[in-house]
Amino acid sequence: MQFFNQGIETMPREQLQALQLEKLQKLLVRLHGPNRFYTRKWKESGVTPAAITSLSDLTKLPFTTKTELLRAQDEAPPFGSNLTFPDDCYTRVHQTSGTTGTPLRVLDTAESWEWWGNCWAYVLAGAGATSSDRVFLAFSFGPFIGFWSAVEGARRIGAMMIPAGGWDSLQRLQAMRDLGATIVCCTPTYALRLAEIARDEHFDLKSLPIRALIHAGEPGANVPRTKQRIESEWGAKCFDHAGASEVGPHSFECEVQPGGTHVIESEYIVEVMDTDTGQAVAPGGTGELIITNLGRAGFPVIRYRTGDLVRLNVAPCACGRTFARFEGGLLGRADDMVTIRGVNIYPTAIENVIRQFTTVDEFRVTIRTKQQMQDLEVQIEVGGGDNPDQVRARVEQAIYHVISLRPTVTLAPPGSLARYENEKKARRFRRLDDSSGIGPA
Repeated sequence: MQFFNQGIETMPREQLQALQLEKLQKLLVRLHGPNRFYTRKWKESGVTPAAITSLSDLTKLPFTTKTELLRAQDEAPPFGSNLTFPDDCYTRVHQTSGTTGTPLRVLDTAESWEWWGNCWAYVLAGAGATSSDRVFLAFSFGPFIGFWSAVEGARRIGAMMIPAGGWDSLQRLQAMRDLGATIVCCTPTYALRLAEIARDEHFDLKSLPIRALIHAGEPGANVPRTKQRIESEWGAKCFDHAGASEVGPHSFECEVQPGGTHVIESEYIVEVMDTDTGQAVAPGGTGELIITNLGRAGFPVIRYRTGDLVRLNVAPCACGRTFARFEGGLLGRADDMVTIRGVNIYPTAIENVIRQFTTVDEFRVTIRTKQQMQDLEVQIEVGGGDNPDQVRARVEQAIYHVISLRPTVTLAPPGSLARYENEKKARRFRRLDDSSGIGPA
């Protein structure tokens, strides 16, 4: 296994692609036979690892979906058939949050857990973290993989790791101050919640030695207005990072922050697909992220359909890295877009508008269907000293200006909107069908 090596980040792309092909071929040979899930998939598709002699040959392999992985888990409980080794070779069990259905259990061997830490070392180093930093993990350390692997990343770069599971928000703020934390890892929602707690408790957030916040788990750090809001509240730089339990930590933002996240291409192969045609999208075009991890042999995903929308940029970055970038980070979910009266709307576009209003503490967006017609409703909580009705009117006008659709904006009582659900992730967007009750969020 190739362990964390910042020199790889500046490798010429021809050499980087040669490294990817070498790792891919070794991985496929390793999986064929021992891994029941992929051996069966490839047999049904009439392809073997021997057919993959170039990166372009990767398209000969079938896609993998989360539905398939869940079905494999149901057919061979409790862990499923996407395991390359006997159960006693695995040292860790985590699971997805299950917000869209049954949680998917993911297992790691000691070797693949080292790989997770290796990927997170790139994430931390991208934010400028070094062995002199103290990394504060504002995370509950439950069954969700969340920032568990950040622990290994901190160990890899030699930084001090401060676990904050079991503390409430005020205790965490006090611990950041008392222990001299310099970097915080949490969801964007929780960073804003901590800022809200600090205001309520008259705690001077900017007196903390925090210089960087690394965010994951949900969109937000890639939404310009939300990023600005966090940086303004904390007086620190905000960094985006993306990954998934079944995939691994695949991208990170560098200190130059050119408006996107670098893919850890030494550990992943990414493709971008047009969801309508199934064809590849050239760099610069928007499509669904298809990803293959190269270092997690125990629980691999080959050509995994993430459902995330990205725009790939392969030009070298001003930071010196040759790793490709996702322009704007993860742009949204392929199934998140809704069309209301002919207008295509993504949740991140609405969030970007609302977050410019600093007196709006929290919000919730509802797509309501009435007699086959859809309406956009927005609830906001207004804090500070501003007139709530005036803020409501300004928010309504700002959303209309950006998406050319006038929403219904209403005021919610202070503290009435949920800040987050499990692992401090927000649940701000939902759909309601008045004829059949609550639909999928």
